[in-house]
Amino acid sequence: MYDHRKIGRELGLFDSDPLIGAGLPYWLPAGAAVRRALESYISEVERRAGYQQVYSPVLAKRELYEISGHWAKYHDDMYPPMDMGAEQLILRPSICPHHALMYRSRSHSYRELPLRYSELGGQYRAELSGAIGGLSRVRAMQLNDAHIFCRLDQVAAEAASALALINQAYADMGISASRYVLALPAEDARFGDPSSKYVGDADSWAQAASLLRDVLEAAGIDYEEAPGDAAFYGPKIDIQLEDSAGREFSLSTVQIDFHQPAAFGLEYIGADGNKHRPVMVHRAIVGSIERAMAQLIEVHGGAFPAWLAPVQLVVLPISDDEEKRAVEVARRAVDRGLRVEIAHADEGSLGARIRENRLAPYQAVIGAREDAAGLIAVRQRDGQQLAPAEIGMVLDDLRDNCQPPALRLAGEVRPDVVSGDAGSRSRSVPR
Repeated sequence: MYDHRKIGRELGLFDSDPLIGAGLPYWLPAGAAVRRALESYISEVERRAGYQQVYSPVLAKRELYEISGHWAKYHDDMYPPMDMGAEQLILRPSICPHHALMYRSRSHSYRELPLRYSELGGQYRAELSGAIGGLSRVRAMQLNDAHIFCRLDQVAAEAASALALINQAYADMGISASRYVLALPAEDARFGDPSSKYVGDADSWAQAASLLRDVLEAAGIDYEEAPGDAAFYGPKIDIQLEDSAGREFSLSTVQIDFHQPAAFGLEYIGADGNKHRPVMVHRAIVGSIERAMAQLIEVHGGAFPAWLAPVQLVVLPISDDEEKRAVEVARRAVDRGLRVEIAHADEGSLGARIRENRLAPYQAVIGAREDAAGLIAVRQRDGQQLAPAEIGMVLDDLRDNCQPPALRLAGEVRPDVVSGDAGSRSRSVPR
């Protein structure tokens, strides 16, 4: 594995500046392209799986986090309040209270459940200077977060579907988990006590832990239990990965939460006409975009899968005589949604330009013969040379090859990652 801090700067993916501050990296064009591709992929995967995408502000009144329990149980990791007249505003440490308020903003029928809200939104953690480093631990992050509001009998299926989405994303990204951990409360935990680390009651915690165990075992996943590592509001499945130094960190998570629906008074009207309380399933497919990017850089060393590569196609005219054709090929490739650059003839010999652009998944070489015939010869990153072919046909093939594997069949919803009752009005249906 590579050190993402070193190679990320060498390849111009990201950097930092003391005037911005520690733990606050910025993204350069190449890194922004990879990040944007990852975000677009997640957005489309979620859409196909029945999630409704929302946006919420990164600031909220302190009172919101008092109700959710964050202020009492998570205060040390939060930034201090900002006084705004008679109010105190806080940079949010979590998105879940915002989604709870969205759910509460109108009434819901059991037929709408499961209701899945997803958001790629900012979160802020008051990390100490000694704890931050590179992209793996930052003070401001973009989190791929989602919250599913469902009936109790739907919880296991929703958690299982979230876990399947995570595993599919890892396969598409070319990364793998080191461990699956079931994070539980401490063995001597007290619940509901103001001085306790945990909110809620023992029965709800036991029920949530049992549901997550069943999900892991039904999926045939080996896991370890970690007493004391649960969130303050419920147990969770943490998917662990390793960095280049062998340090482990959590990337993705699935959590079951009985507390916040009760704290915010969330309800739905059941088939019996009475009010019932939903359960909240928290899940993040790739967790924070920053941490996911760190892992991608370290695993691939800049040679990203084609769908993530900052430059997917490099066009190489052999001489100045083919420059006009190179510009045409690049324009037609851009029109197909490909990320393209031209390695101009005056930038060095063909061999030197091929080596300079060795991380690009595809290179299109244009010589006099190809120019005259309207052809291009594609060279793949592994060195395989394909026969010259018609420009439009080649670019169509490259466009298809630069799609994430899970999204290549347009409009298809994967049955193994989508759940929902036949009688529900879930959004998990094909286009």
